[in-house]
Amino acid sequence: MTARAAPPEPPEPPDRPTAVCVMEPAAAALVLPDDVRARLSTLVRLDPAPPGADLPAALAEAEILVSGWGCPRLTAEVLAGAPRLRAVMHAAGTVKPLVSEALWERGIVVSSAADANAGPVASCTVALITLAARRTLTMAAGYADGWPDFADRTGADGLTVGIVGASRIGRRVIAELRRSDAGFRLLLSDPYVTDEEARRLGVERVDLADLCRRSAVVSVHAPLLPGTTGLLDARMLALIPDGGALVNTARGAIVDTEALTAECATGRLEAYLDVTSPEPLPPGHPLLSLPNVLVTPHTAGAQGSEVRRLGQYAVAEVARWLAGEPLLGEVTREALPRLA
Repeated sequence: MTARAAPPEPPEPPDRPTAVCVMEPAAAALVLPDDVRARLSTLVRLDPAPPGADLPAALAEAEILVSGWGCPRLTAEVLAGAPRLRAVMHAAGTVKPLVSEALWERGIVVSSAADANAGPVASCTVALITLAARRTLTMAAGYADGWPDFADRTGADGLTVGIVGASRIGRRVIAELRRSDAGFRLLLSDPYVTDEEARRLGVERVDLADLCRRSAVVSVHAPLLPGTTGLLDARMLALIPDGGALVNTARGAIVDTEALTAECATGRLEAYLDVTSPEPLPPGHPLLSLPNVLVTPHTAGAQGSEVRRLGQYAVAEVARWLAGEPLLGEVTREALPRLA
């Protein structure tokens, strides 16, 4: 019996665009591990240049740039050396340090993997809100002096939580808090959200002063813009009730650091901060040693093996773009000013 010949290998698609990855090598190892890079290689001709390669040289033939932490800004000068570039898939969060007016003028499509990072940030934020609702730092600080009286404890059930900013993370936090059985009452301050949209989200829309005045826990989720820099200043922080807490996993400069330090130094407020201004705080800063303040080094986002989600998201965006489908993480010139 004659053996059948093995079927021929399918020919490689001749029209696959060339892509290049430009990011810090250490980040690339986490964002684009071997299996994610292999998936990308089935969609594009992946330029062999290492992730940390010189950007102008790497972009010379590229139609798609997969960028990440450490990728330089795409200025007009850089783009002049990238005549074929048509899409930027950012395997990280904000694209503000990356994009330039020249990029928009070229009509280059931009996508961000911020959605992939939003899940870990939201989960971390909900955990911090849960701790804050129990005045955990204050309770822990007093534990060395003896078991606290039950009358001194604050139960989490039914507390009012104020959400500042209905960003992608803010909305996820709202959804997770609503799914919890703690019965939180939720307030929202966001000038771009209507009362009808707030009802759909399951929150009460109020102005910032009213939110601070009524909330036991205030959680910050606004983007850093000229209008939000120092948004939570001394006046707003003073409105938060005694024993309240501030949670910030957004941007440090949205909160007046000096004013927050003064409030926490008295013991009146707790603070749970994954971001600060400046970042990092200088050695010896009071916020680093106050017992009612927790400062973490920007760890709320994807960490360790979670970082691969960013690469997977960017590769999926490449596939959608090649198929002519809408990009889930597309960033436009008009939307950019309101994004984190």
